[in-house]
Amino acid sequence: MTETDYGRRRPLLRVRGRSIAWLPPLLLLVGVILLDFNTGEHFRIITWIVLVPGTAAAMCGVWTTAAYSVLALVTYVAVDSAWPAEYQAGFGDFLLVALGGTLATLAAALRMRQERQLLHIQDIAETTRRTVLRPLPSGWAGLEHAGVYLAADVDARVGGDFYDIQPGPHGTRVLVGDVQGKGLGAVEAAAALLGTFREAGYHEKDLTTIAGRLEIRMLRHRTHTAALGRADGDRFATAVLIGFPEDDPGVIDLVNFGHEPPLAVGPHGVRELPCGDGVPLGLADLAGGLPPVHRVPLAADETLLLVTDGVTEARDRPGAFFPLAEEVARAVRADPDRTEPRRLVRRVRDGVLRHSAGRLEDDTTIFAVRRLRGVPEREGARGVRQGRGRRPELPGDAG
Repeated sequence: MTETDYGRRRPLLRVRGRSIAWLPPLLLLVGVILLDFNTGEHFRIITWIVLVPGTAAAMCGVWTTAAYSVLALVTYVAVDSAWPAEYQAGFGDFLLVALGGTLATLAAALRMRQERQLLHIQDIAETTRRTVLRPLPSGWAGLEHAGVYLAADVDARVGGDFYDIQPGPHGTRVLVGDVQGKGLGAVEAAAALLGTFREAGYHEKDLTTIAGRLEIRMLRHRTHTAALGRADGDRFATAVLIGFPEDDPGVIDLVNFGHEPPLAVGPHGVRELPCGDGVPLGLADLAGGLPPVHRVPLAADETLLLVTDGVTEARDRPGAFFPLAEEVARAVRADPDRTEPRRLVRRVRDGVLRHSAGRLEDDTTIFAVRRLRGVPEREGARGVRQGRGRRPELPGDAG
């Protein structure tokens, strides 16, 4: 669904892009007329025409429903008058059809009002999602990437999962994480962490400093929510922070805050990178400090696959978890080109939905990233350094 779809009512029945919601009430109208003429005089069903505006109220707009109400009333008079006087349904049924049409029109107006309110709420949720999970340009900072976010609540469209890429003068940084809990409180925490990451990821040279800034931001956010008297003052977040060093394109730096371990997916197989040897963001005082920075090799033809626990904890009907590594390894063996980020993300997404039969118990994020072939990562960050002379970087800037 595109951004322009929000705030606009979409007809229930469409054929080749055109609405046919008006067709079922019309067919019902014709059917009642034919049945009335083909049944005996002692069995009149013309009164059933009151179902026509009722059907229109459930499927059509207000003016279409009103038109069917008038049409049903006129048709009732015409068909009833065609019978001899002793077999006519009479004025009482005329009032029933008129009252049914009026109530159907009012019901259509109430339904349309509720639909507009729902569309407005969805529009707000989509705007919030785009604010938290900002669109990333293709080839951003010399990285090829693809990501998908699936909310467990399909109407909410937004949750506590987050990911972003931040280029800067010290290299490109990637953050993928999952805030504990659900609802707007989780969205607020995710937005706070992303705001800090976008600033620190640009300015700070060391990944350890960025990790410290994220930990402090989580603590400050918890303090603020607790001061407001909210019950989510102990919220935390798992995350993976990755740095792509400019001076060594064959490695990455990685800090894992108790998150699912990333997978390095290449044409020759799948390997698991360092697991969550640290505690989640907001709980560093329990472990006596921040998790360490790991420097691990990453070949030019390998893609980093990062997921939230909505993927690894997806269950099928018997209760078995989704076998992420095995599924990806099987796909790569069948087609080595599946290491391309978009195809890899699509494969995992389809596998999770198939495994869980579409029943997601938690928000699900799948994010894949790798260096662009033939484009050194330092060239992706060069434009950022050159742009520093144009105007100062402000908090919250998209880049």
